[in-house]
Amino acid sequence: MMADLAVSPEKLEQTYPFSLLRGGANVLIFPDLNSSNIAYKLLATLGGAETLGPILMGMSKPVHLVARGAEVEEIVNAAAIAVVDAQETEAALTQEALATTEEVVESPTVGL
Repeated sequence: MMADLAVSPEKLEQTYPFSLLRGGANVLIFPDLNSSNIAYKLLATLGGAETLGPILMGMSKPVHLVARGAEVEEIVNAAAIAVVDAQETEAALTQEALATTEEVVESPTVGL
């Protein structure tokens, strides 16, 4: 879907009347970092939108970016996202460790 349709409830309804989507988009996904930076800077500057990110997905480890010259609110938002990422990573590792422990406990023992 094109960005202008995604952020305009009127255009969205007019173009996709059969869609279950209602209202404007509150999340935008871009194909690369350059296009996302351009769009989010424009939205924040021209439209007064509140922005979070950029958030890089698909990396082997969490990556959080804060632009040079970022405002305090942007740094706090990035830190909050990093905390949630760390909590989810820790929970996943704990769950994985528990599953491994259960496998070891359920393994048959060899008689002496």
